[in-house]
Amino acid sequence: MTPVVSRFAPAPTGFLHVGHVVNAICVWGMARAAGGRVLLRIEDHDRTRSRPEYEQAILDDLDWLGFVPDEPPTAAFRAGACTGRQSDRTAIYESALGQLRSAGLVYACECSRRAIQAAGPGPAGGSERTRPTQDTDELWYPGTCRDKRLPEQHSRGIRIRLDRSEERFNDLRHGPQVQVPSEQCGDLLARDRDGCWTYQFAVTVDDLVQGVTLVVRGDDLLASTGRQIQLATLLGRIEPARFLHHGLVMKTATQKLSKADRDTSIRDLRAAGRSAADIIGQAAHAAGLTDTGHALPAASVGGLAIWSRLTG
Repeated sequence: MTPVVSRFAPAPTGFLHVGHVVNAICVWGMARAAGGRVLLRIEDHDRTRSRPEYEQAILDDLDWLGFVPDEPPTAAFRAGACTGRQSDRTAIYESALGQLRSAGLVYACECSRRAIQAAGPGPAGGSERTRPTQDTDELWYPGTCRDKRLPEQHSRGIRIRLDRSEERFNDLRHGPQVQVPSEQCGDLLARDRDGCWTYQFAVTVDDLVQGVTLVVRGDDLLASTGRQIQLATLLGRIEPARFLHHGLVMKTATQKLSKADRDTSIRDLRAAGRSAADIIGQAAHAAGLTDTGHALPAASVGGLAIWSRLTG
């Protein structure tokens, strides 16, 4: 069996909220139940929205909740002595991009978001196999700049050619999936026009380089999985990671909790006198991971019986 290596990867664009606690429960719970490890990654690829004060608050909240990563320790983050931040990994991303460029898969793109939106939806909506995992609100890039041979320069994005490929994988919660990334999103944006690495590119490179074998995240990212598997294959990954997409804690029937709205932030719950075990227990119950909302210490999440049911 491949050793289980998972990761908790918050973005420092706001304070942690109850939805992040649900993800932490699932990440640490599944890793500990399998005797695996948890890496901490600060996903600050979006330099326009990331803030150091949010990163510090994330580290403080994790310490207070009791979710302790195996690598790197939070002390290393505080001292700036690790490469767990995406902002510190530019050379790694450049190397991966260079590998794809050498294979003729990289090109510059001058299209604005508005221009892409005007091109209309892609063909994924017509595929019965793709529809269950397709985010109908995402933009599909029609390949406008594929053959323009534009020079790479500031204010132009960088895209990766994704030829048509059916990506089949078994989600540990949802079962067998089939996705066609070229029909869902088109050629993948690796770096945007502001010079920021994109989520899709950065996390795929990180998961490959850091040896992540189990990706545990929310249902809102299920549609991203096929393109990340395809990109990882282009980068030389032989065995894809396993994936589990868990349910979200919703504010309304259609709206998930948001850092931007400061929904049920952990720092506010702490200030109100709630204990860490109480917050974890309530979050587990809200996500349907336990039958009651009784207090649950972080050290006990690996003992939840649900992990064997989800992955069996």
